[in-house]
Amino acid sequence: MTDNNGTIIYTIVDEAPALATWSLLPIIRSYCKGLGVDIVNKDISLAGRIIAAFSDQLPADQQQSDDLAELGQLTQDASTNIIKLPNISASLPQLKEAIVELQAKGYAIPDYPDQPANNEEEKIAHRYAGVLGSAVNPVLREGNSDRRAAESVKNFGRKNPHRMMKDWPEVSASRVAHMDGGDFYGSEKSVTMAKDCQVAIEFKGANENTTLKENTPLLAGEIIDASVMNVAKLRSFFADQIKEAKEKDLLLSLHLKATMMKVSDPIMFGHCVAVYYKEVLKTHEKTLAGLGLNLNNGLADLYQQLEKLPAAESSRIKKDIEALYHAGPRLAMVDSDKGITNLHVPNNVIIDASMPVFIRDGGRMWGPDGKLHDTVAMIPDRCYAGIYQAVVDDCKKHGAFDPARMGTVANIGLMAQKAEEYGSHDKTFEAPAEGVIRVVDIDSGIVYLEQKVESGDIFRMCQTKDEPIRDWVKLVVSRAKASGMPAIFWLDPDRGHDSQLIKKVESYLPKHDTTGLDIQTMKPETAMNHALARVRDGEDTIAVTGNVLRDYLTDLFPILELGTSARMLSIVPLMKGGGLFETGAGGSAPKHVQQFEQEGHLRWDSLGEFCALVPSFERIAASSGNDKAKLLATTLDEAIGDFLENRRSPSRKVGELDSRGSHFYLALYWARTLAGQDEDQDTKTRFTKIAGELTANEDIIVDELTRAQGKPMDIGGYFQPDQVRADAVMRPSPTLNAIIDQA
Repeated sequence: MTDNNGTIIYTIVDEAPALATWSLLPIIRSYCKGLGVDIVNKDISLAGRIIAAFSDQLPADQQQSDDLAELGQLTQDASTNIIKLPNISASLPQLKEAIVELQAKGYAIPDYPDQPANNEEEKIAHRYAGVLGSAVNPVLREGNSDRRAAESVKNFGRKNPHRMMKDWPEVSASRVAHMDGGDFYGSEKSVTMAKDCQVAIEFKGANENTTLKENTPLLAGEIIDASVMNVAKLRSFFADQIKEAKEKDLLLSLHLKATMMKVSDPIMFGHCVAVYYKEVLKTHEKTLAGLGLNLNNGLADLYQQLEKLPAAESSRIKKDIEALYHAGPRLAMVDSDKGITNLHVPNNVIIDASMPVFIRDGGRMWGPDGKLHDTVAMIPDRCYAGIYQAVVDDCKKHGAFDPARMGTVANIGLMAQKAEEYGSHDKTFEAPAEGVIRVVDIDSGIVYLEQKVESGDIFRMCQTKDEPIRDWVKLVVSRAKASGMPAIFWLDPDRGHDSQLIKKVESYLPKHDTTGLDIQTMKPETAMNHALARVRDGEDTIAVTGNVLRDYLTDLFPILELGTSARMLSIVPLMKGGGLFETGAGGSAPKHVQQFEQEGHLRWDSLGEFCALVPSFERIAASSGNDKAKLLATTLDEAIGDFLENRRSPSRKVGELDSRGSHFYLALYWARTLAGQDEDQDTKTRFTKIAGELTANEDIIVDELTRAQGKPMDIGGYFQPDQVRADAVMRPSPTLNAIIDQA
């Protein structure tokens, strides 16, 4: 065990959160200096993870340590204290873009092999597989999630409600569409292991037997699941929704999680692309056959492959695509000005971010004409599609939510030790032919789970260990006691996995003192209706959910309540005693970078980081007895209140306050609170000087920061910005820099 009690590990990530860090972190470092708190960085960005994966093939000056693996080890240390910012969960197109950028910077890393042709390419693909999708979170999340709006943030949200909520039309034809059978929900089988063992995943068909995964160790008490998505029924579902959307003149949209569920969901996305563009693909089948087209990467991959064709041939196909848009239903758009559709790239529309916005916008999405329209929101699998339909039904009946009166829905999420990592890992496969896929005990030959499959069906197995479930129940009781809120387990007894989980919850809850607590279990749709009724009455609730639903709800309710999920407080008490403090959601981060590059205005809201730092400092104070760390926590919390009351969050408009300006005002208010306290005279004296200088130079600093806007910014790379350029554009106020650097 190492002694990190005075250290905060601050992660280096990607996109807008990374840019904001260039501005904010120097302030944090400066204020912590001499107060017994050290800030160290660990790089978990997509570019950093790629370089680390191939460092053994790079020259010494380009090599990079595997910081993610190191952080994974540190999660087992009781003294670990991590501030974790949102990072890219890379889809395959994003991974390829990052590879091209790094190669252009001189990194001799290999291309991604779409179809490995030999053993060497298999090894390359395996290395990249460790970078794809939600590679970071399963490593760091060695604890369960306690996610909620900080009290000061929620109170401010009620007093100053966001204005993004749009009214629902008197008559709305919008709906959520899901399959009625043949999906993961309908096929799921689950069992709780009676003993430790090792299993293999095998395919058995009429003409071939294949071991898909040779060895997966399981522990006694662990829940395992196996389920199948029947692709024939999936494609039939897509075809039916396309037809109905056209008949009823509704926009058509698809909502998946192709980042976290990096194996299963891109495949489902590809089937939707294939069905929607069927006529074009059939008409030009021979032409497209030799292009290496991968529909799992979306329409963008088709357009990219068309560049290989003669101009006249490419033009014909593009015209047929345009004609298809007129003949079929209109697609929801990501960017109507640029013609970027809902089916363009799998990571453009991520369900946990897209569905709350669909609801916030009155059950509508943006169409090709740049206007909002009623929409069919396709969520093929039934596991959680019903919760969104419940919200749609509620809004049709009661209208839009009122952020000034809304209660809050906090979340305790089961996610430790890769719990419920559905469709995201090395236990998800496309069936090679008709047959069965089964989970078999390697020693005894006992078949624990078995699923019939047809060629191309998506099989997924999942694990949820017993220790995280016990910790989850314990955390629920603790938060219910501390908050006084009712806690509802969102579990479906008709679903294989949930039925096993319910048994464990019912077994472990009596081991805790629940006197006076309101703890219930409800089916997800029932729980949603219950939570919505309380929210509309201004009452608060704790939603207790599994991993995937945790992801969905901790975007849904914050976006409705606060306008964004970036302002949420996310505490992960690590099971070995350490602390992980997450700082919000990065779903909007790409758009923020795009605006910054075009207009020099970054609107990333760092409030989640401000809030996460408070319990991080408190943890240091509690573990080391450092009163100065406690002082940092209490004064920062007070400064956040001043920050909110004075409305210093970033604006969306160029020429107004952006992320850099909001960081200046946090520094100003924090310095004032440190100067105003009487617990530590040395600190008081030091920050009286800093606060005085910041106050005296406020107009100059704001002017310098504002004049830095309004022009394109070159940061020297999207996935790996140039250090010098990024530092220059994110710290453009010489006056502020001099005060902070000398503090």
